[in-house]
Amino acid sequence: MKLRLPMLASIGMAAALTVGAADNVLNVQANKPGAPIQPTMYGLFFEDINYAADGGLYAEMVKNRSFEFPQNLMGWVTYGNVTLQNDGPFERNPHYVRLGSAGHNDKHTGLENEGFFGVTFKKDQEYRFSVWARSPKGEKATLRVELVDPATMGETHVAAKQEITVESADWKQYEVTLKPGESCEKGKLRVFLSKPDNVTVDLEHLSMFPVDTWKGHKNGLRKDLAQALYDLNPGVFRFPGGCIVEGTDLPTRYQWKNTVGPVENRPVNENRWHYTFPHRFYPDYYQSGGLGFYEYFLLSEEIGAEPLPVLSVGLACQFQNRDAKAHVPVDELQPYIQDALDLIEFANGDTSTKWGALRAEMGHPAPFNLKLIAIGNEQWGPEYPEHLAPFVTAIRKAYPDIRIVGSSGPDSEGEQFDYLWPEMKKLGADLVDEHFYRPEKWFLAQGNRYDNYDRKGPKVFAGEYACHGKGKKWNHFNAALLEAAFMTGLERNADIVHMATYAPLFAHVEGWQWRPDMIWFDNSDSFRTASYYVQQLYAQNKGSNVLPLTMNGKPVAGNEDQNGLFASAVIDKETGEYIVKVANTSDTPQEVTINLNGLKKMRQDITAATVTTLSSDDINADNTLDNPGRVVPVTKAIPAADLGAVTKGVFTYNTTLAPKTFSVYKFK
Repeated sequence: MKLRLPMLASIGMAAALTVGAADNVLNVQANKPGAPIQPTMYGLFFEDINYAADGGLYAEMVKNRSFEFPQNLMGWVTYGNVTLQNDGPFERNPHYVRLGSAGHNDKHTGLENEGFFGVTFKKDQEYRFSVWARSPKGEKATLRVELVDPATMGETHVAAKQEITVESADWKQYEVTLKPGESCEKGKLRVFLSKPDNVTVDLEHLSMFPVDTWKGHKNGLRKDLAQALYDLNPGVFRFPGGCIVEGTDLPTRYQWKNTVGPVENRPVNENRWHYTFPHRFYPDYYQSGGLGFYEYFLLSEEIGAEPLPVLSVGLACQFQNRDAKAHVPVDELQPYIQDALDLIEFANGDTSTKWGALRAEMGHPAPFNLKLIAIGNEQWGPEYPEHLAPFVTAIRKAYPDIRIVGSSGPDSEGEQFDYLWPEMKKLGADLVDEHFYRPEKWFLAQGNRYDNYDRKGPKVFAGEYACHGKGKKWNHFNAALLEAAFMTGLERNADIVHMATYAPLFAHVEGWQWRPDMIWFDNSDSFRTASYYVQQLYAQNKGSNVLPLTMNGKPVAGNEDQNGLFASAVIDKETGEYIVKVANTSDTPQEVTINLNGLKKMRQDITAATVTTLSSDDINADNTLDNPGRVVPVTKAIPAADLGAVTKGVFTYNTTLAPKTFSVYKFK
């Protein structure tokens, strides 16, 4: 990366400013800590779009592993004598395949799976293959499991193989480890009946995971993608999505009870996004349920984030369903309300309760300590508060400490937004979920969005947002810079804004449907976008309390008289650090003075400081799989000679901010 250097020095200097710099004096009241910054302030929102779950974060490598897609053999190629059966051992996944004799010695019976955009394997890494199988007549049979490169497909080019012996008439799970001797990006998994003469074998739930998953979990997550979530230092984790919670219709809504219990008995569900976008149809995009609510809660715990589950309010996607008959009548909502109450019991209940016992059976006897729940996604109109009201009543009665998140609809302003906010206040929602996928001009104009919000109503959850830059809506640096500028307003208003999550989170480079996205990946590698690093810089430097910060007596929100500067300041009481974030969205360098006022009474000197800069020599630059480090933060220590001393209770630091730059200054 070619880093832009400030005009006076690469970091800054304690020197007199030119006359023109007088307008850019940032005054921080260091001795007046304001609103506490919530631990949930910056976090993550996960939705299974762009192959984010199966084929992405969820490390399963086999597509349609239980033959339950509407076209039961989607993702599979069959050879020889293969028949589909529907009286299997798992009630909610009844289909399986029967392998019988091919009838000729030179023919083979078996299956081949295409995986998610190929079965990708790496040399000398281990992969755990498992299958439920039986020999109906109790005869001994041998299965041959192979990882192959379809470009060669010869016996001598099989990358890995193992044999499984099946001789029980009862269904049992078998497991082997495959260790390829070569790598392949577009490989295949094959399972053949090795000795087919007069022998029949039944196969169900064929599955393969890398052995090296996140935290080593068997039904685990892809390690690099989960690590990226952990590295962001998130305070909240919203799941399992937005529109998929609603479903294309009510039968295809996301139902959490279908995603817990034994993984082989979790039914598949039609993904809301498989045919939504004409430019990216994926007719075989279904949810296996393997990444379910237990796994979401566990991941929240392991990355240190508060879990925020979202449940259906009984309204199907209103974009696709304009007829009231598509939704649940208010007087028939009890099963949906009970789902919400049961979920809280699953997360927090004692092991003596039905759902708490299931959580313990799955491996987590201790409660997950759920504190938040969202009901509904981007619903609008009077239907939404009418449906939400009985949920609020029931949850308040049974679990008065649970905080409830309502919605302001799909838009960041306008008729529905203006209608829903007062309705959420009437219902007593604790937070209101706002969504805004907006262009660059919107983000530039919204730096003071929350300055005049009602402080007596619900708090704000900026639940889905991203700056959509010009052109292809890719993850350009400039879009990330404007997100950073906008987020100074979130931070300055931490008394009203309690949570914020960028969206969408993940995208497969071959399976994307929506962009921009925070983290991109293929089957073997991933990269973090400039927007990811903006989120990370805020989450890792959120501090404990807001500090008052003004320029010319006004909040620094990029107005015309503020030279395109946006800024916020916080104190971290635990570390004793003062953190000032400044974004220069203009095309010219800006000389800036940062004054930390009120230090005299605190008897403090600034003894150390750093600056972390996110910048680029091309505002249209983006990170890629081939060049993941093109736009990354750079941290440098500020020389002691540039710090100066505290004079009359004021510490002054002078610097020059390069054009199109976001910097985080830490003074201690």
